[in-house]
Amino acid sequence: MEAAFRLQQSLVARGIAADVNDGYGRAVVSVWAGLTVWTDGTAFWWRKRWNRERERYIYAAHAADDPERAARRVAFRYAYLRRNGGGCGCQH
Repeated sequence: MEAAFRLQQSLVARGIAADVNDGYGRAVVSVWAGLTVWTDGTAFWWRKRWNRERERYIYAAHAADDPERAARRVAFRYAYLRRNGGGCGCQH
């Protein structure tokens, strides 16, 4: 849960509001429609894009001990979703 709060603080510092929830050994940082970041305290991961050939999502991951850089990567995804209408980020 601590890693999720550190990520949330890093996102807020970038002007991105986020909520933190926990349960079942994972914490979730809700950022935007189609952008949820999970953490188990050792890594962050989030859905990056839809792979048409494999018909499944591709996920991005980042070490939880570097919330600043993870927040930067999440902020890029957030900006992309905002520019392209949000939603699930899928193309199917």
